[in-house]
Amino acid sequence: MQREAVWTLALFVLLVFSAAAGSILRARLPAPHRGSETIDFLRVVTALLVTFAALVMSLLLASELNAFTTASHDRNRYAAGLAEMDRCLRNYGPALDHERQLLRSYTTAVIASTWPGEPVPPGATYPDISKLPLTGEAPVLGAILNDMGLGIAREQPADPLHQLLVTRCNQLFSNLLAARWTVIEDAHGSLSAPFLGVLIFWLMLVFLSFGLQAPRNLLTGSIVAVAIISVASVMFVILDLDLPYGGFFGISSESMRHALTDMLAQ
Repeated sequence: MQREAVWTLALFVLLVFSAAAGSILRARLPAPHRGSETIDFLRVVTALLVTFAALVMSLLLASELNAFTTASHDRNRYAAGLAEMDRCLRNYGPALDHERQLLRSYTTAVIASTWPGEPVPPGATYPDISKLPLTGEAPVLGAILNDMGLGIAREQPADPLHQLLVTRCNQLFSNLLAARWTVIEDAHGSLSAPFLGVLIFWLMLVFLSFGLQAPRNLLTGSIVAVAIISVASVMFVILDLDLPYGGFFGISSESMRHALTDMLAQ
């Protein structure tokens, strides 16, 4: 089961438990502890907890959405860089056809390993990706790019036009390596388990106080249930956005597939 599903389910169960515990505790408290002054004070404390928890979750959601958008843009720029690299190699001529083939194999392997649940693009050979990680640096793919870069560096242009082209290809290759590492780093989540644990503890206190204040009837129970579902869904979105590849809101492979289609069409 994916991380976001596990944490969301755990949060849902804990919030239900907290609200139920508060309701049971309310029924068992002595009358002096259920007076209007005590309830008013509890409402003030609850408002403070709700404000604090809501602020933290809203900031988290905004931060994760911004990181997800950045990762998506970086992936699109990376795909454009791959297509531009292929065009430069194609313009140079047959001398760099082997490097073009390496670039196609690399692009196909990236698509197949990053989006394993999608069909593998046809038309290009690629290395075994069964043991490649979904995130992080894959030495096999790095070696393909390294071989391509060495092939470009070894090329000896015979005229000024090809000298300009090989210089441009070398510059594009350097940009491609930088973009690759940016995409690799974008795939790592930034949320830590201890922080999520503390946030869940705060939310449990909030719903415990809701249970202490709410009268025991069907309407209030339904309202608390809706609140629990809402909070759990927000947590699911935050966790899903934190890991941009895979999950419900995963980054699409469309830009990479378009780049590969452009490579294979020429």
